[in-house]
Amino acid sequence: MAWPTHIVAAAGYVEDKNGNLLLVKTHHRGWDTPGGQIENGESVEEGVLREILEESGITATVRCLIGIHSNVGEHLWYDGKTHVPTKVMLDFICDYVDGEPTPSDETSEVLWVPKAEVMQYVTAPAMRFRFEKMLNFDGTISYCSYITKPEFHVRTDRNV
Repeated sequence: MAWPTHIVAAAGYVEDKNGNLLLVKTHHRGWDTPGGQIENGESVEEGVLREILEESGITATVRCLIGIHSNVGEHLWYDGKTHVPTKVMLDFICDYVDGEPTPSDETSEVLWVPKAEVMQYVTAPAMRFRFEKMLNFDGTISYCSYITKPEFHVRTDRNV
């Protein structure tokens, strides 16, 4: 039996008390929400909160799950050599608790942005798709599958 090849990751759309969203500027994807791979022994919620803190200096709490996404495309990592497995990503709305926006090894900038302006920052097609899902969240969890390379293409988009 071969071991599974999916990466499990999570993203946290952190909202402050004024309705602003936390954005981080990553080295490879541009402006994005904090998030990343869940580590061995971590729950998904623990992992997303760790990623938010590591990438932005912000402590948050998870409010709710809003989406489950599968990137089923296969492509090479930014080094042009390493094969990237398919991914399962869980998106959460999170609430700000404490901290000042602080860049990290993974981010060059961290900003609070009014929700109405967020889409002016986010340029990657898959991230724009997921941000639109977050901004239009009506309490129903969405499931989507897509391919990011060579071009962004949605394969499945439905509520669960």
